[in-house]
Amino acid sequence: MSFIDWAVLAITIISIVVYGLWKSRGAKNIEGYLLADKELPWYQVGLSVMATQASAITFISLPGQAYSDGMGFVQMYFGLPLATIILCKTFIPIFRNLNVYTAYEYLENRFDSKTRSFTAFLFLVQRGISTGITIYAPSIILSTILDIHITYTTLFTGGLVISYIVYGGTKAVAYTQMFQMAIIFSGLFIAAFMVVHLLPEEMGLVETLHLAGKMDKLNAINLSFNINDPYNVWSGLIGGFFLQLSYLGTDQSQVGRYLTGKSIKESRLGLVMNSLIKIPMQFSILLIGILVFVFYQFNTPPLFFNKTEVARIETSIHAQEYHTLEAAHKNLYEVKKNQAQTLVQAIKNHEATAYIDQAQQELHKTVIAEKKLKKEATDLMTQNDSLADTNDTNYVFLTFVTTYLPVGLVGLLIAIILLASMGSTASGINSLASTSIVDFYKRFVNKTANPQTYLNASRWATAAWGVFCVVVALYAGQLGNLIEAVNKLGSLFYGNILGIFLVAFYLKQVKGSAVFYAAIVTEIFIIAIWWNDLMAYLWLNEIGCMLVMLISLMMQYIQNTFSKVR
Repeated sequence: MSFIDWAVLAITIISIVVYGLWKSRGAKNIEGYLLADKELPWYQVGLSVMATQASAITFISLPGQAYSDGMGFVQMYFGLPLATIILCKTFIPIFRNLNVYTAYEYLENRFDSKTRSFTAFLFLVQRGISTGITIYAPSIILSTILDIHITYTTLFTGGLVISYIVYGGTKAVAYTQMFQMAIIFSGLFIAAFMVVHLLPEEMGLVETLHLAGKMDKLNAINLSFNINDPYNVWSGLIGGFFLQLSYLGTDQSQVGRYLTGKSIKESRLGLVMNSLIKIPMQFSILLIGILVFVFYQFNTPPLFFNKTEVARIETSIHAQEYHTLEAAHKNLYEVKKNQAQTLVQAIKNHEATAYIDQAQQELHKTVIAEKKLKKEATDLMTQNDSLADTNDTNYVFLTFVTTYLPVGLVGLLIAIILLASMGSTASGINSLASTSIVDFYKRFVNKTANPQTYLNASRWATAAWGVFCVVVALYAGQLGNLIEAVNKLGSLFYGNILGIFLVAFYLKQVKGSAVFYAAIVTEIFIIAIWWNDLMAYLWLNEIGCMLVMLISLMMQYIQNTFSKVR
């Protein structure tokens, strides 16, 4: 990066962090530290919810996901609007009226302490790991730009977030997130414009989308029902509904955001805002990935986008073999470029359907050959190092930004990715600390401490979880596409947690012991399904939720029957 890029990056990051710290000064108790004194307006609640979800993973992995597999990932969010309705109708009023700090406090009021503790524990496990993954994502950026080992960039990015979240708490998170989202939306528009601008003159937006469609990248709607396919309308509407309902309704990183609202109305409006903007936002980010894909049909892409892994293979005994594959890849690219131009011209000139179909088939054959070359390259990397990261989707957009965008914009887009990471990471660490203090420390360790003691404990818990997440981040590189990794991890726990809450809300006859043991049985069953890869991960959310409800009803019936016999 140039000096100007570094200046833009530094000024953007420092300004937002300083502003957040200034606005969050003066927290006197854990309500101020963990819930921002419940004084935030609806638009700030909505932006905070969105920023918590829009991590660096979103802006690094999502374009790479579209580049590799097309637009199908957007279907995962089709269940969000329905989930929002239920959240506004049931979850928000209950949490607000009970004046809880965490969602899990409610479970002790409804069931017992063991159910509350078990559910909070499940949350801590999945959120602790997933927050570590969100720290790893921006570390990739700095490692690539600075050409230094990712361990050092991970320590830096994690330390940066920990430094201001420990001091400022939830207010620091909320105020920084508001400005983060404003910069992020601006950056997305600029990125999309620049990709189209850098395409050949004959390639406008319409032609770009035509070519992407012919190359099977605009597959935003898939109506086929396949339980092993995570990205179709049915898995998105059903599995995605359960995932979003659990994430927004029972994950403290989200619950903690809308509990900061001034009132029930403000919290509801914040979630509605998120629902209205989320799908178009994700669609736009995926579309940027599609535009980058088309861009690389007319500009030579690297055989492999992860420069770190390329550097390792080039200094190994397999260097010559890799260079041979690179040469073959460049030759194949020239063929593909000509074929893409032929197809575009055929579409623009309204050639006969048979001619267009033939051009499309020829291009498709070349794409298959290109994938075969890449597979040979990744096999070499694995042969050289069994722990090599052979999934380079996380590096696609980053490579485009650092290679082709003009001075100044590179710094801005890198800042956007780092800001997104800071927002989601801060929310994650904040929620881990609040759950640890409220659901465990106050409940079992120190029940009668003064406000200052709880405030200090909250800061120490924040720091401790920050360190834990950094440690997780150091090992996150083996997880493949990061956004898929986060969603898969969530699906192992979210359905179970959601089932516990739905039992609490709607199955009044079920008591604590029944739902507690049902949750344990269900979690074992879900992990077994995932371990044996029996179905697409989104369906685990629905199955987990339904199993908890069904098994708890059965166990309660058995308990009632035995009680009557006695």
